[in-house]
Parts: sequence; C-alpha cells; structure tokens
Amino acid sequence: MTAKSRTLSIKQRGLTNFEAIMWIFTRLSALAMYALILFALIGALIMGARRQMNFADVMRWGFMPNATHVQSTDVPDLTPWSTPLWRLTASALLLVAVAHGVHGLVVIADDYITGERGRRYVRLLSILMMTAMSLMGLYLIWTS
Repeated sequence: MTAKSRTLSIKQRGLTNFEAIMWIFTRLSALAMYALILFALIGALIMGARRQMNFADVMRWGFMPNATHVQSTDVPDLTPWSTPLWRLTASALLLVAVAHGVHGLVVIADDYITGERGRRYVRLLSILMMTAMSLMGLYLIWTS
C-alpha cells in the first residue's frame, strides 16, 4: 500500500482567499509598526534626545512622533521635531496601527458572533470606527 502525497497546490490550499491575505496583512502591519517605532527612536536619538529627554519622553516620541511630545522636555528648538517627515511617520504609524487593531477586533468578534447579520454589523461598525479614529488622529497630527 502506497502512502498518498500530502502536497497541495496553492489553489488547493486556498492561500489566495481574503482570509489568507488578511493573515499576511496582520503579520506585515506588525512588522511595519516595529519598523516605524524604531525609525522614530533612532531619529530622536540622532536629533539629541540622549541629552535633552528622559527615557519616558523618548519612548513616547517613538510610539507617536509628534512635536507636542517634546514640548515639556529640555529640547531648545522644536523646529526639527515638527517637520513633514515626522508628521508622515506619525501618520503612517497611526494608520497602520488602527488598521491592525481594528482587524484584530473583527477577528475576535467573528469568534463570538455566530450570525452572519451580526458579523456584518460588527464589520460595518468597525470600518466606521476605523475611519473616524483615523481622520481624528490625522487632523491632530497635521494641525498641532
């Protein structure tokens, strides 16, 4: 008796469906958040945060590079901290984090909500929440 091969083609595995794409998105968005935070931390250290900020302020900057996080420190000039580069970095971090988090909430909700109608409502509410939070966050980043 010969054992049957367990090798499946990509189509048979289903790696091109929406769930597989969202699984990959979750992993890549987490890596993108780590990369953006590391970029902000290294940028802060290059701009002199070693001598002008305590560890908590540097970490706060790393998780949301916004010039308002530097105002209460010993940084004499806020101009380099409020450039479009840091606003774009903060915007990217915000959008990636919100999309990652809302997708996680939808996955958890799908585990507990059994009806198709309830899942649709939760997804719609999640999309509305994600859009509203993203727009508010972008407004704060670009106007402060």
